[in-house]
Amino acid sequence: MNQKPNIIWIMADDLSWGDLGCFGQELISTPNIDRLAAEGIRFTNCYSGSTVCAPSRSCLMQGLHTGHASVRNNMVWFEGGYYRPCLTPEDVTVAQLLRDVGYATGIFGKWGLSVPGQPGLPNDKGFDEFFGYLNQRHAHNYYPPFLYHNRQKVEIPDNYGHDHKKPNEYDELGRIIPNGCAGPNPKYSFDLYAERSLDFVRRNACKPFFLYLAYTIPHGAHEVPDLGEYKDKPWPLIHRVYAAMITRMDTAIGKLIDLLKELGLDKSTAIFFTTDNGYSVGGAATDPSLDEIFHHKGPFKGEKGNLYQGGVRVPAIAWWPGRIAAGRVSNQPWAFWDFLPTAAEIAGAPLPEKCDGLSILPTLLGREQEQQQHDYFYWEFGNQQAARIGPWWVYRPHPESPMEVYDAEQDPAHQHNLAPEKPDVVRDANIIFAEAHSPNPQSPSPGESYEKWMERCREAGLQIVNNVDW
Repeated sequence: MNQKPNIIWIMADDLSWGDLGCFGQELISTPNIDRLAAEGIRFTNCYSGSTVCAPSRSCLMQGLHTGHASVRNNMVWFEGGYYRPCLTPEDVTVAQLLRDVGYATGIFGKWGLSVPGQPGLPNDKGFDEFFGYLNQRHAHNYYPPFLYHNRQKVEIPDNYGHDHKKPNEYDELGRIIPNGCAGPNPKYSFDLYAERSLDFVRRNACKPFFLYLAYTIPHGAHEVPDLGEYKDKPWPLIHRVYAAMITRMDTAIGKLIDLLKELGLDKSTAIFFTTDNGYSVGGAATDPSLDEIFHHKGPFKGEKGNLYQGGVRVPAIAWWPGRIAAGRVSNQPWAFWDFLPTAAEIAGAPLPEKCDGLSILPTLLGREQEQQQHDYFYWEFGNQQAARIGPWWVYRPHPESPMEVYDAEQDPAHQHNLAPEKPDVVRDANIIFAEAHSPNPQSPSPGESYEKWMERCREAGLQIVNNVDW
């Protein structure tokens, strides 16, 4: 029996609030994730690190909100190329903390926080093993020509020629015919890294491990090897593919749970499940017509890319048999930067000097009276800033714009701006928006002109790495 509990963080990509059965979905089958919720705790007040992919992952890894994290945008235009912000050599991650106290550490799926030529690769940030995508843009392709195993590129010749921006066909049995693939046996990336993650668990069954499953499902492009139970549904193809992707992810989670039980590790393993940002619509992410059938957006105003609640409020579940009581539902507010101190407390690891999070272990264990509470939660993205201050959601689209104040729980659709009635909340938010933000050379500050930011970049010696295609 391990002396320290195993810790698994499973994160879907662009999963919507209502895509899971345990969060009200009736058309998409997710029995294994629903089982985690039934046997554990379901959170209705969890917030992602950011409203888009990379900064949300940075907040998770660093235990910092976006006013302090190193990565605050997916990419920014910089001197003739796209620059992808990355973790720096000085940044401390949750993986480093856990490895330092004896954990085996592995990440499988999408990293999104650096590429070759930059600091911050997974193996430099505390992970013993990495298999998957380094660049999130590359992760839009489920039949990629290569993936990375640690620092080495692993070619997938059968996938050569596939264009994820073009539609695929499905045969009469519901099996995909991926366009352009050079070989007879195209490889679905999710299946590859999901299987590798199970092997990681088997190899590390005799020591504590931290497993970070950074799934790419159900982010676009929408591709799945088999439509399965949705083959004959009277829905457009995009809806059948989307549902099949989520069920495929759920099946992989079921295999993980079964393996933990087989190895006798289920009662010594804490699993967290969530997604990286709020409801996603349009672009490379999610087709807007999906909500017409699945009704999965939830009650919140906003979506991926903005800082109304809908951009960052996410479904979350925690499972730890024998430690977390079954069937609980918690309204405790918490955010991704709370995971680092939670994992550190579970593992008996010291906290880094810089940490914005608070451990939610008391809530997990049913000791809510011992739970510390945040004075506020803070987000920034581009010119936008937002905070949750007690029951209030405060949003400002630009530093020169007026504040908007909403009741976060009673008015999730943000229909009633209470700013004129809440001058004290507006005053507090102004102070928070100023104090919670620390300038970072990798991203413009809210309201900062491009010219001023470029000047700061040059002073900091920031070098362009045109890494869109890694």
